[in-house]
Amino acid sequence: MSVTDADMAEETVWSGRFLEMKKRGRWEYVGRVGGTQAAVVIAIDDGHVLLVEQYRVPLGRACLELPAGLVGDEEAGESAEASAARELEEETGYRAATVTSLGTFYASPGMVSECFTLVRAEGLTKVSDGGGTADENIIVHRVPLARLTNFIAERRAAGTAIDVKLLALIGPSLL
Repeated sequence: MSVTDADMAEETVWSGRFLEMKKRGRWEYVGRVGGTQAAVVIAIDDGHVLLVEQYRVPLGRACLELPAGLVGDEEAGESAEASAARELEEETGYRAATVTSLGTFYASPGMVSECFTLVRAEGLTKVSDGGGTADENIIVHRVPLARLTNFIAERRAAGTAIDVKLLALIGPSLL
């Protein structure tokens, strides 16, 4: 009888400040140190969706994304909803009256153990220009939902990477 990969012990092959390279049986994968997860925000404001664009070192170019951030990176024990609200305001300049969890998801489960909680932000009020912290250089896009598919195509044609999580917004148009 052979032992499946799931029955094997997990080994940490390498550990850095933020990421760990792990191995279980034949599988190699990456996880966040301490199992940190992310919060990702779908924020719709008066028929417009809020998106952010920022340079991503692993891609070597800018990426169009939903606003997001790590849970608990500023305050230990912070909930995904609280983190999402904080990141939304920091990155886009919009404050949400309510933030509701839509569930936990995995973006690349064959390679990365990281998960994210997707949240819906409602009752938005613009309180600043956003743009993230000084070293993030985030560009905020407030895109009409009716133009979203075309906007994403335009950004892709301009060389911008497109985060897979945007499929949550344009998925039906691909069918």
